[in-house]
Amino acid sequence: MAQQDHYDVYAVGNALVDKEFEVNDTFFETHGIEKGLMTLVEGEAQSQLVDLLMSEHGLKKRAGGGSAANTLYALSQFGGRAFYSCKLGNDETGDFFLEQLGDQNIETNTAGQRADGASGRCVVMISPDAERTMHTHLGVSGELSAADLEFSAADKAKYIYLEGYLVTSPSARAAIIELKRYAEEKGIATAMTFSDPSMLEYFRDNVVEVLGEGVDLLFCNERELRLWAQTDDFEAAFSKALGFAKKLVVTLGADGALLYDGAKRIPIAPHKVKAIDTNGAGDMFAGAFLYGITNGMDFEAAGRLASLASAKVVSSFGPRLEPEAHAELVAN
Repeated sequence: MAQQDHYDVYAVGNALVDKEFEVNDTFFETHGIEKGLMTLVEGEAQSQLVDLLMSEHGLKKRAGGGSAANTLYALSQFGGRAFYSCKLGNDETGDFFLEQLGDQNIETNTAGQRADGASGRCVVMISPDAERTMHTHLGVSGELSAADLEFSAADKAKYIYLEGYLVTSPSARAAIIELKRYAEEKGIATAMTFSDPSMLEYFRDNVVEVLGEGVDLLFCNERELRLWAQTDDFEAAFSKALGFAKKLVVTLGADGALLYDGAKRIPIAPHKVKAIDTNGAGDMFAGAFLYGITNGMDFEAAGRLASLASAKVVSSFGPRLEPEAHAELVAN
């Protein structure tokens, strides 16, 4: 496929297919699973967990996933253009992942670049409070490297977007550090998401290495911000982040979000909904927000769209909305 003449966002991430299950809190206690975090597991352990969940609870939904992929899916369905670099196995899971990306404005590096081995999979356990707990087997995605990047596509992007989950793999971490350096030399805006509290609890030094001297735009939630800043004081954590991010987006769950546009703070009101599944909420917020700021919206307008979109996605199962839902959100 010939590359587009421009992209709103060029992103790199772990390509995963999600399997979602509804569980109760005792399931975590019984099986020694840390609730609310993403945990990396081996393929055999994940398969055993899936068998257990299938027998006890049954599969709720199978869907394309991966943090940056979810973000680009949202951006593309709103009407933005994106290029996504990832690593997929030459298997049915990889085929399904690409089908789930949709045919709207997302290009990938995967044509002729599928690897031998299993594509990444994520088991998502949704508890009654709508919290998502994930056990992920990266498969070949754990081998993502600079060879999987498309610098010619990055050249045409308004933003490059780095997924925090990639810091767990030495080769992927080196790749996004190289991409970030390339973007800075070329004058391309850089954005990064911390992705999950577990990245700050167990891989904080790796996150710090990728963040380096900072980015143009940082996405995180309140818990991730505190863990990164190593303080329980939100104001201190927010101020510290401004030393590493020219612009900042901090999601606050049911309390909305707090933005910094480079000059001032902007509070974004929440939308009161009954949350069913928080899987993909942060990804959707980032996708809607990036669509907004790369397509003529100011920070406040982009934040309002992102807040509305993330409220919509937590109201149903799965990390993504149906294509037609995006146009309705923009119309609002």
